[in-house]
Amino acid sequence: MALIPPPGTPAERSARTGADVDWDLRDPEVSDFVNRGLLLTTVDKVRAWAQASSVFPATFGLACCAIEMMHTVAPRIDIARFGAEVFRASPRQADLMIVSGRVSQKMAPVLRHIYEQMLEPKWVISMGACASSGGVFNNYALVQGVDKIVPVDVYVPGCPPRPEGLIEGFQLLQTKMGSSKGQRSSKQLMADLEQEKAQS
Repeated sequence: MALIPPPGTPAERSARTGADVDWDLRDPEVSDFVNRGLLLTTVDKVRAWAQASSVFPATFGLACCAIEMMHTVAPRIDIARFGAEVFRASPRQADLMIVSGRVSQKMAPVLRHIYEQMLEPKWVISMGACASSGGVFNNYALVQGVDKIVPVDVYVPGCPPRPEGLIEGFQLLQTKMGSSKGQRSSKQLMADLEQEKAQS
């Protein structure tokens, strides 16, 4: 029996959020503050970290891409290790909509209605060529891109994209969630603290 390391071993796992949100406690400058018992952050950084680490997707599987989306919750890929444990059936419990597959003209108002029922903050991933641009179906019956109905945060290309592609798009979205304008990096914050200390 061959021993295969499970997906998501520490060597393969990438950071969930940007350097502006997560501090590396092994960094000598940060460890100095930790050793002195001083660890500073802001409410915005904690909120961004919590949102990026605990995402509840609402499934909107419409065609063949939905099969690949379902594969991401299987044990081999296991999207739970990235912070998206359970796909929610109720839009009121979800903050991420993954639109996978082609969107027909009749389904467009339903998609918009479900999006409007989701609570803020909410994000959308467009999964696959059909959801992103209509794919090979350039006709009157299908919407030529879900971005004509709802705002899209991340596009995952492919026909259909592999589960690893969806995971990459999900990690990109987590980075987008964790990085917001006006946040200072840990090094900038420590430099500001040292400057204030020198002035006093």
